[in-house]
Amino acid sequence: MFRDVGEESGRLRWWRGPLGSVGFGGDYNPEQWGPDVHAEDVELMREARVGLVTLGIFAWARTEPTPGGYDFTWLDDHMDRLAAAGVRVCLATMTASPPPWLARLHPETLPVLEDGTRLYPGSRQHWCPSSPVFRRYAVRLVERLAGRYADHPALALWHIGNEYGCHVSRHCHCPVSAAAFRDWLRARYATLDALNDAWSTTFWSQHYAAWEEIHTPRTAPSFRNPAQLADYWRFSSDELLDCYLAEKAVLARLAPGVPVTTNFVPVARTLDLFRWAPHLDVVSYDSYPDPHDPDAARRAAFSYDVMRGLKGGRPWLLLEQAPSAVNWRPHNGRKPPGRMRLDSWQAVAHGADAVLFFQWRQSRGGAEKFHSAMVPHAGPDTRIFREAAELGAELAGRPELLGAVPERADAALLLDWPAWWALETGAHPSEVDYLEGALAYHRPLYDASVACDVVPLDGDLTAYRLLLVPHLYSVSREAAARLVAYVEGGGTLVMSYFSGITDEHDRVYLGGYPGPFREVLGLTVEEFAPRADGGWAEVLRLEGAEAVPGPGGADGAEGPAVTRHAYGRGTAWYVACDPGPKALRELLDRVRAECGVRPAVAGLPEGVQVRTRVTAAGERLRVRLDYRDGAVAVERDDA
Repeated sequence: MFRDVGEESGRLRWWRGPLGSVGFGGDYNPEQWGPDVHAEDVELMREARVGLVTLGIFAWARTEPTPGGYDFTWLDDHMDRLAAAGVRVCLATMTASPPPWLARLHPETLPVLEDGTRLYPGSRQHWCPSSPVFRRYAVRLVERLAGRYADHPALALWHIGNEYGCHVSRHCHCPVSAAAFRDWLRARYATLDALNDAWSTTFWSQHYAAWEEIHTPRTAPSFRNPAQLADYWRFSSDELLDCYLAEKAVLARLAPGVPVTTNFVPVARTLDLFRWAPHLDVVSYDSYPDPHDPDAARRAAFSYDVMRGLKGGRPWLLLEQAPSAVNWRPHNGRKPPGRMRLDSWQAVAHGADAVLFFQWRQSRGGAEKFHSAMVPHAGPDTRIFREAAELGAELAGRPELLGAVPERADAALLLDWPAWWALETGAHPSEVDYLEGALAYHRPLYDASVACDVVPLDGDLTAYRLLLVPHLYSVSREAAARLVAYVEGGGTLVMSYFSGITDEHDRVYLGGYPGPFREVLGLTVEEFAPRADGGWAEVLRLEGAEAVPGPGGADGAEGPAVTRHAYGRGTAWYVACDPGPKALRELLDRVRAECGVRPAVAGLPEGVQVRTRVTAAGERLRVRLDYRDGAVAVERDDA
């Protein structure tokens, strides 16, 4: 999929040009401070080599303090000051958090939870994505911003919204949302007969005779219809995307040469990011690895590979990370000396073209006052600011990394949001965590310093020697045929348990599990046999596949746990259990050896990671991260 990322847009070349090196800076919120602090900010930004800031993310109330009463003078001053200092701006559309007056005038814009609870102002993201009133006010603000700043010399790119779906992650259950859901269903199914068939409404007397009988899946006496839940989550992702697109349309009309982005939150089931990605000029991400989590670097690497995969291998932007501690975990560990640097270089190694923090200056009040910042409460004479400034100088000294594309991988992991949604609707033989499954299969490649792309089900798979497919519970016959063709054409497929169980409407494939994959895997799953401790097991009947003994392939209580099947010119492996990290690493090491997937550098010790980026001139740059002592090195690869 990533062998040829193609020609990038002129908007991205226009954005990168003035930076000169990997973007460095933070989320700047000058509305929280006065003129004396503003003057100091500019001097400290020069000292820290800051070249890019995000601005105005939560400034709607400052910019429109009363309905239609706009005040841009404060923003003019900051845009001009930053431009004079050589700092470019990722300017937010400010629509993430409406001012209190919108809720006072239009309480119908406030979101409603599935139990009927209405959410009120006093936090953020207190808006219903389906509300035409909210969208009207948001678009009106964006029109004013775009008309005023489209040609400003500080403007680098537009930041639409902020962390879509972070809080109201399952959309809204108000009457406006219910009507919008029904419209979405009409567009998807056309007729009630088709919907009733897809939702299997003959079960539990759920047959719908009129569209008006359908509601969002609110709190119910028992298990809710799983197909309805999955469709509602699709609708939620699409409805938030429509909010984004309404703002993007204004920017495309008034500022057509300026690229647009929005920042995704740590990988979650909320949004189908592969569906969103075509509408971003560049993907942006907020990363908050937990310093107390020994697997934090592995989880971050997976997320960064997802971000890289969203645009077919193109560089992406790290728009938020913490210089040290956050404020929202039960126990907020600080990053020890050197960790800020190592975390930042990990993002660059995996394709980041910018490294920004939340935030530039630590807030004095508000809910995030104990969230660390580049300039802490104690001021610039602190370890955190000194480390930030040293990092800024380091990144500025490597201009060749800006725009360099990550080297393509020979291995890929398939990630599919519709399968994720269907898997987590409940009422299954045992709980299966889709994200943890994806992380489990990504980890052995990460630990071996093997590059791994993350790809969608409809992506080009032919470039990969190895394809990992964790928990593809729900899949259409057409999509399944693409995976079968991949193996038949010479690819190596590793599929984990509870895959190929239902079609795209969560209706079970009859005739034996795993439905459309029985032939390519050479087996039938006769029964699921989850254990009392939560472990997964299956009873297999081999129909051409061979049982794989040894590490990662020990027999289960009633038969083989891992199988291998030659099919066409390729090979399909099946893992009918959760073998654990050590055994899964041994198994995937064996699979990699068979299909020729190797790390970028042979013989790396455990704890050392190497990733390669390739410049426009074809120069290969290796970023080496040593998690044993925190060392980072950027080396030219002349091989």
